[in-house]
Amino acid sequence: MAVHTIAVYGANGHTGRFVLAELKRRGLPAVAVGRNAARLPAGVPVRVAAIDDPEALDRAFAGCAVVINCAGPFLDTAAPIVESALRIKASYIDVTAEQPAALALFETYHAAAKEAGIAIIPAAGFYGGLADLLASALAGADAIDEMAVAVALDHWWPTEGTRKTGERNASARMMVDKGQLLPIALPAQHVDWDFAAPFGTQDMTELSFSEVVTIFRHLPVASLRSYINTGALEQVRDTATPQPTASDADGRSAQRFMLDVLVRDAAGERRARAAGQDIYAVSAPIVVEAAARMLAPSFDRRGVLALGQAVDPRSFLASIASPTLAVDLPRA
Repeated sequence: MAVHTIAVYGANGHTGRFVLAELKRRGLPAVAVGRNAARLPAGVPVRVAAIDDPEALDRAFAGCAVVINCAGPFLDTAAPIVESALRIKASYIDVTAEQPAALALFETYHAAAKEAGIAIIPAAGFYGGLADLLASALAGADAIDEMAVAVALDHWWPTEGTRKTGERNASARMMVDKGQLLPIALPAQHVDWDFAAPFGTQDMTELSFSEVVTIFRHLPVASLRSYINTGALEQVRDTATPQPTASDADGRSAQRFMLDVLVRDAAGERRARAAGQDIYAVSAPIVVEAAARMLAPSFDRRGVLALGQAVDPRSFLASIASPTLAVDLPRA
């Protein structure tokens, strides 16, 4: 097996298949890992390991330099896979939107990862990673007085994994107030947010994802709140809403998204934006670019890191910009 092989756990899932396709597109050697051999995709080396079998996980990841975990709920899968990665000394990335799963990795494994000489990057997908990159690109020399993250989706067709995660994750959602990570007060706050076309002004509900944890871990922010448009939230909470279906040759759904990050500090107010197609599919180029950078001989970061902390955020965002992901940043 190639020394730079990347393992994808949960390779049979919706996001995992996008990640495998992106690895193939970039010519990066990959192995598909999952709990059921019959469900793993063809055309790539396959290994089987249940999440509760440490020896099988070690065998599945043996010879791999990076493990990408796409199997939720991450409250159940992140720790066993990270512990295997520590044993075999492979770096780790996941795409969790779950705040407690990301927080647990930061709080539990930083010292062990540094000692093992690996990097662990939780929450490196659409939720978590993309907002963290935009926030990191906006951050200046001053402490951040106020930051807001706003997500607009024209539809939210949830995957099976999203449904399972919602059922599993009953923890209070967190925000940052006066420099402390605190539960969001209920009932959730509603605000209007002015997006660029085609979304325009949207009614937003305060609902945070893993970006609050990752940003809080490495940026000096006094206040951080996250919002999602109320229409998308109502749709994902409706049990009758169907799963996403492919609308193009690459398997992306027709969903459109826009993600705004607003920063206010002593230097003034700045805003960054990312917009594109399919929040699940867009996670693939993000985590694959992260994995590729982790494989580079020049990558020397160790420990548990937010994505915007582990890489240069502006060059990273430029690398993943594409016809299905537009990025708008103010000049540095």
